[in-house]
Amino acid sequence: MHFELTEEQKMIREMCRRFGIAIPEEYGGAAMDYISYVLAVSEISKACASTGVIMSVNNSLYCFPVHTFGTHEQKLTYLTPVASGKKIGCYALTEAGAGSDPASMRTTAEMDGDSWIINGEKKFITSGNVADYCVVAAVTDKEKGYKGISSLIVDLKNTPGFSVGRVEDKMGIKASGTAELVFNDARVPKENLLGERGSGLRQMLTTLDAGRLGIGAQALGIGRAVLEEALEYATVREQFGKPISSFQAIQWKLADMATELDAAELLLLRAAWLQDHGKPFEKESAMAKMYASDIAMRAAVEGVQILGGYGYCKDFPMERHMRDAKICQIY
Repeated sequence: MHFELTEEQKMIREMCRRFGIAIPEEYGGAAMDYISYVLAVSEISKACASTGVIMSVNNSLYCFPVHTFGTHEQKLTYLTPVASGKKIGCYALTEAGAGSDPASMRTTAEMDGDSWIINGEKKFITSGNVADYCVVAAVTDKEKGYKGISSLIVDLKNTPGFSVGRVEDKMGIKASGTAELVFNDARVPKENLLGERGSGLRQMLTTLDAGRLGIGAQALGIGRAVLEEALEYATVREQFGKPISSFQAIQWKLADMATELDAAELLLLRAAWLQDHGKPFEKESAMAKMYASDIAMRAAVEGVQILGGYGYCKDFPMERHMRDAKICQIY
């Protein structure tokens, strides 16, 4: 049997592989803006929050810093394969005792000839168990405090001394792997230093600002899924001879959901617009992430309530939305 994809099917296949939505075509990306990125992550997360967060990490936490701070050679080697969907990237900042407090970071990178030697462990790394490449934050100058942190690009599949540790058994986003990364005298070429030595903290802050857009978009998608499913159920579920959607108590819940989700989307789009136009967006991305995350969780709780017993059962996806939504408040 001779089988070929149609041109439309080929286009869809290529679109699905575009992990680098906002990356120039020169480096394998789709050359779109961050408004498009937010809308794409949101829509994908509406169907599957796990896929949404994988896409978000690839774009915001891996592709973004490599494109923003990397050399042309680094981009060709480590960005193009990920942006084009052939490889997977991740970002390793968090440690058991250092997440929000980078000064407590214990992972180190020391020069040895033409190589960096990395030692330490990173925790809760999205896609860490499957990623090909990783941007790793490490202390390169202990005596300099915050100014002694640098970033390095690590080829996780071809680096002696690297191994994947514990893969977490999570409450939600179960289709997205979350792993521990272990570096035991892991040897990385000196040219894999991302940006200048000691610029790691500045890179982190800039990267996390972009990352919050992805998390906010993920939360928005979850909330949209909750609203659609709650509304659909309310229109077919009957009590006292009429759909429960006709009861004002249910209408209030649905109306609040719709209003708050629209507000969250507008906050996200404002932050994305600012980033697209090269304007400061740190505050706006944080506001959008925080609000969208809280709204997604609130919507999920109300969605479970509207479905009643069915909302608590795995026969319906509502309980999954509730488990998935919680992580957005924790990130």
